[in-house]
Amino acid sequence: MSSIDPTARIEDGAILGDEVSIGPFCTIGPHVRIGASTRLISHVNVTGHTTIGDGCTIHPFVSLGGAPQSTGYKGEPTTLTIGSACTIRENVTMNTGTVGGGGITRVGDRGFFMAGSHVGHDCIVGNDVIFANAATLGGHCEIGDFTFIGGMTVLQQFTRVGPQVMIGGMTGLRNHVIPYALANGIYAKLSGLNIVGMRRRKFTKERLRIVRAFYDELFYSAGPIAERLERVRPRTADDPAIAEIVGFIDDIKGRGGRAQRVALCMAREGGASVNEDDDA
Repeated sequence: MSSIDPTARIEDGAILGDEVSIGPFCTIGPHVRIGASTRLISHVNVTGHTTIGDGCTIHPFVSLGGAPQSTGYKGEPTTLTIGSACTIRENVTMNTGTVGGGGITRVGDRGFFMAGSHVGHDCIVGNDVIFANAATLGGHCEIGDFTFIGGMTVLQQFTRVGPQVMIGGMTGLRNHVIPYALANGIYAKLSGLNIVGMRRRKFTKERLRIVRAFYDELFYSAGPIAERLERVRPRTADDPAIAEIVGFIDDIKGRGGRAQRVALCMAREGGASVNEDDDA
């Protein structure tokens, strides 16, 4: 049985699943769907055409489904969809999409969104992500599964980040980041591979060695990046992670519009990816 605080305001048309808990002073709009066992602690605003999955926990002063922060938005009924088992901490904001961007902002399952983080219009966010405090996505960004975005980090609109990436805190990201990478800096550069994350995904030492050799050849061998990419392309048969990275780059090259005009995030100068204190 659901629990609804008497101070909450739920408009006619809203659909609440079983065992939902709506705390004090929450406001729920008429086009909202909230899944079973989801808990809104207090002072949460959910509006727009917003769907929230099962088993989420949403903390005070969160705003979900607000209109996109886009000058081209004219009030169209675009949507926000949030998956199951997400934790959304204080002051997080997530906006609906725009017609020009496909009309939907989509957030996957089991995301952990720390205080003050923001998902802009038309973003696609994968499963099992972590956004640290004040991590901010501009419109039309895409974030892969198992990605961590550090605190006070900002992503420029139309930026793509592959799965299992770690982006450092206070980073300004304006370029696409390949899967499995580490990126940081005021204007981000790659600083190697996310070895910790790869180990958590059960990469063996041999797989790590193979992917590192590919990374070093792609970013540190001679010639323009396009030539290097073609030179390492046969390595896609060596490991699925390599095929995933090359496929990610090919997909960027194949896209039109503004997404194609965003450059690939390149590696820092000065050496290969292996750290002296890393025994992988």
